Amino acid sequence: MATIKTTDENFDQVVLKSDKPFVQRFTAEWCGPCKMISPLLEELSDELKDKVLFGSHNIDDEPNTPTKFGVRGIPTMLLFKGGKVVDTKVGASSKQQIKDWILSKI
Repeated sequence: MATIKTTDENFDQVVLKSDKPFVQRFTAEWCGPCKMISPLLEELSDELKDKVLFGSHNIDDEPNTPTKFGVRGIPTMLLFKGGKVVDTKVGASSKQQIKDWILSKI
């Protein structure tokens, strides 16, 4: 299971209408910590594929959605459940920290 690329156009359909909890990452090409956690999230998308979906949103190419959700720093991960933000995690973390965060919220 790969991370889903989200855009300003598909965000509502893909994330807000998802029948599974959805971890949405906001990122940019120039962001070092974003590059650090990217492979961790790919691994988690495989490990947790039955429980949660993962998305990646480039803030430079698609700026409207991060603004709508008040994203000020990257990497920022928003955990959506039933179309609503249930929690936010800002900054890089270890794979285990991210996994524990997700599992504690879903």
